[in-house]
Amino acid sequence: MIGKQRLLWLAIGAGLAFVLVCASCGGFFVIAASLGGAGDLAIGPAVARERVEGIIASGSPPIDPFGAPTGAYSGLVVDHLRQAEEDSNVKAVVLRVDSPGGSVVGSDEIYRQVLAMTKPVVASMGELAASGGYYVSAPADEIYANPGTLTGSIGVISQFINIGELLEEYGVEVTTIKSGEFKDIGSLFRSMSDKEMASWQTIIDETYEEFVRIVADGRELPLDEARELADGRIYTGRQALELGLVDQLGNLSAATQRAADLGGIEGEPRIVEYQQPLSLIQGLVGMTRPAGPLSDVMELLDRGQRPALQYLYVGP
Repeated sequence: MIGKQRLLWLAIGAGLAFVLVCASCGGFFVIAASLGGAGDLAIGPAVARERVEGIIASGSPPIDPFGAPTGAYSGLVVDHLRQAEEDSNVKAVVLRVDSPGGSVVGSDEIYRQVLAMTKPVVASMGELAASGGYYVSAPADEIYANPGTLTGSIGVISQFINIGELLEEYGVEVTTIKSGEFKDIGSLFRSMSDKEMASWQTIIDETYEEFVRIVADGRELPLDEARELADGRIYTGRQALELGLVDQLGNLSAATQRAADLGGIEGEPRIVEYQQPLSLIQGLVGMTRPAGPLSDVMELLDRGQRPALQYLYVGP
């Protein structure tokens, strides 16, 4: 019996060691596969394809060893674009955008890296490339959209949750002690005053003007013309083409071929997609991350208490 238990523990230990090694080295195999298979690392001219899919957030994705991050994290996108810039095999980049936008800061970080690229960048819009999704596309050398793509929604939004009446209904009272009139502006527990609304509106207006300038610069439009297009409305890809917000109608394949042409690649291009390797420490930390309905509710409440500027399309 003791011998069997010892064998069992040895097997468990070996299995755990194998999992940890795979977690620390898994990024290599993902990258290798994207280049033509783990045993066949292809070389030669290529187009790098970087995806901005889901809501845009600033920083790096949360650690989760059991699944890919959801959303487009600016830190990850910027890192991949820099890899493409430094990779001598990569001659051009396709930025595949399928996003309603999101964080103003995250969108701007991606925008600035696209702007800094010395290699040709072609933006390819999927189902939705709105608000921040358009913001990150604006500096591309060319923008491709499907006729049915929803894009535009050029503008800024901030939304605040107010649960004051709900708490009052259940007899919950919140006491706030503050150092100044505006210290708890946007509080989860009360409505905004007129002065607070006006103060926040100045922030929205300032950020909006920056968005308009980005569109005007990226599309080489007069500022007043860009402002007329930036009333928050959504455009189809076909409408966006007529308005000068995109350059061509076409799918991802067409955008990739155009990027290859701009990069001087003859024939069908090889595609590179960078992936973020998961380190051993990240894997171990991720395994200790609490999960469940309670943590989800706490995260939602935490977000609700943080005022945020967003380039975000909030339609259906």
